[in-house]
Amino acid sequence: MFKKITILTLLMTFLLSAGFGCKVQNQETVAATEPITLTYWRVYDGQDAFDEIIANYELLHPFINIEYRKLRYEEYENELINALAEDRGPDIFSIQNTWVRKYQSKIAPMPESITIAYMVTKGTVKTEIVPELRTSRSLTLKEIRDNFVDVVGKDVILSDNKVYGLPLSVDTLAMFYNKDLLNNAGISEAPLYWNREFLQTVKKLTKQDAKKGLIQSGIAMGGSANIDRFSDILAVLMMQNGATMINDDNQVVFNAVPEFAKDTGYNPGLEALRFYTDFANPTKESYSWNSSLDNSLNMFINGNLAIMFGYSYDIPLIKAGAPKLNFSVAKFPQIEGNPPTNINFANYWVETVSKKSKYTTEAWDFIQFMTKEEQAKSYLAATKKPTALRSLIASQRIDDEIGVFADQVLTAKSWYRGNNVQAAEDAMKEMIDAVVNNTNDKIQSVINIAASKIQQTINQ
Repeated sequence: MFKKITILTLLMTFLLSAGFGCKVQNQETVAATEPITLTYWRVYDGQDAFDEIIANYELLHPFINIEYRKLRYEEYENELINALAEDRGPDIFSIQNTWVRKYQSKIAPMPESITIAYMVTKGTVKTEIVPELRTSRSLTLKEIRDNFVDVVGKDVILSDNKVYGLPLSVDTLAMFYNKDLLNNAGISEAPLYWNREFLQTVKKLTKQDAKKGLIQSGIAMGGSANIDRFSDILAVLMMQNGATMINDDNQVVFNAVPEFAKDTGYNPGLEALRFYTDFANPTKESYSWNSSLDNSLNMFINGNLAIMFGYSYDIPLIKAGAPKLNFSVAKFPQIEGNPPTNINFANYWVETVSKKSKYTTEAWDFIQFMTKEEQAKSYLAATKKPTALRSLIASQRIDDEIGVFADQVLTAKSWYRGNNVQAAEDAMKEMIDAVVNNTNDKIQSVINIAASKIQQTINQ
């Protein structure tokens, strides 16, 4: 607060000493330097992750105050929707990449250019700091596609060719493995591919007791509710196998035989579902999971799970829960010899501007400022997250903690799940459970029902 008062006091002193308002400043410039406050809502990250960025921005624009608020994830979307409806919402807010189309009507898209006041030093013998209006071009669509990793452009540039958000980072799904369990099983490396060797690795790492059943799981796959991010794991398996989750016409098609397989009738989405659920089938060699087990993250922390899939944000959770756990992170497995070689899964948040904001120009100026390389570095260093910018990938690849995640961002994909992401998640869960529980429905019928339910969320 003292810092802000000091900045504003100095600003007013400079303006008065420069004869502001009666010398060379026009009314447009005067209006542009009226003090304003931009409210900014996010989840997970504390204000300390943004302190340096906000301070740097306010040095350029001391008449703009950034008021940051962190909310709990559980309350965030409900509070956000209510606040926007009641005209008390934030100017800038953060949304998951899968929410962009859902929030499109509530977002002010990025303007083509921005006119905003800067404080500049003028004069030689007698210098003075005065406000000056400057107009700059916003990022073009090409620059967004060139500067950010591919998944970003596909998520934030919508069908009207307007930009609805920009990210600070992009996380990817990776393989966490317990090194001690692999060492004890004589396994020297984490598996790279979904092949016979992978299945043998899982078999070696899974232990059963005649009375208790599974006492150590080789991998958290096959189930739903007790596996973190189960739908992401299944979706990337489908994509790796050649399935399209949703086509350009917004039709869910992961249940269908694609054009390239019409002659053979091979259904890549269905076969990926079968492969995934086999890990929860006691009659299969790959059996390593069931619904009675604890949550996958808890099992990994407790040392009873050899391999799990998660994001970079899981690292501090694991270290806090089991400080002495000997674990490492490897790339997400791929299908051997099946081009394109690498397909990974993206999970991230984008920063965007409320259509109801009185200061959409200033809000978008701040978003573009903080997502540039120099400022993004500050955020990434504070949060230990993988970058969304291509230019920072090389430097992050050598990072011991997030190198694996950053190395995968170039090949990371996502998919639109409609206006009700939770309903889509529930449909995936019901599909998995139906196959695992061996209902009377054939697997094709089960996957068709799931696709139909997700389609309903898209049609809303």
